[in-house]
Amino acid sequence: MSNSKSLEKLQGVISALLGPDGCPWDKDQTPRSLCDYVIEEAFELVEAIRADDSKEAMEELGDVMFLLLFIAELYEKKGSFSLADSLDSSSAKMIRRHPHVFAETKIDNQDELLRNWEKIKRSEKDDSNKIFDSLPKGLPPLLKSYRINSKAAHTGFTFESDEQCTQQLESEWKEWNAALESGDSAKSEEEFGDYLFALVELGRRKGIKANSALDVTNNKFLGRFSKMEDLAREQNKDVSEMELAELNELWNQVK
Repeated sequence: MSNSKSLEKLQGVISALLGPDGCPWDKDQTPRSLCDYVIEEAFELVEAIRADDSKEAMEELGDVMFLLLFIAELYEKKGSFSLADSLDSSSAKMIRRHPHVFAETKIDNQDELLRNWEKIKRSEKDDSNKIFDSLPKGLPPLLKSYRINSKAAHTGFTFESDEQCTQQLESEWKEWNAALESGDSAKSEEEFGDYLFALVELGRRKGIKANSALDVTNNKFLGRFSKMEDLAREQNKDVSEMELAELNELWNQVK
């Protein structure tokens, strides 16, 4: 089945769900009530992609698409806008923001490309628009930190070299340790945040996205700990009742 026919089929499913003989739960939904589902399904899609599970990614992509089409249908029923309006708006935006592809603008490198992207985004808003106004307020802190550093860099407000960034990171580490020694919990938290912020920027400069990198490490730890539990069960033991030395031994076996 072609993409267009499959899209029409899914839209037909949504129309039936919202029709006179449709599902009471679906007919009771609003764009606002579906927000948490969009977030949940998006996380599941990301998880499948990062796990390199193409079958699961295919399924989760469909679930995300279902919700997006569902929300578009609800807005159209209210007379706010149609799916076509939304798609046309996105097409126009992407064409406008890629003049090096759709026009004759010459871009020498990626840094120039990203700076030009930010300038175009700001020009689309009113004159009072500021650099970080487009930053979603609901972003998770680690992801938000990366985006803040990235946007700042696109304006030229960043370290001149990786070495300077590394020096800043070392300085933040010392300040955090000084705060710990002072016993000031509020200051310790603040300085720890400053250290994380600098670490995120150093990673960004090296092409590493902190949020993605930490997710990989989280999953690695969970996988190893699960294997530790399996080894403990083989010994008729419970990890929650084992001494640290025993746990470290299991951890080294798993590694």
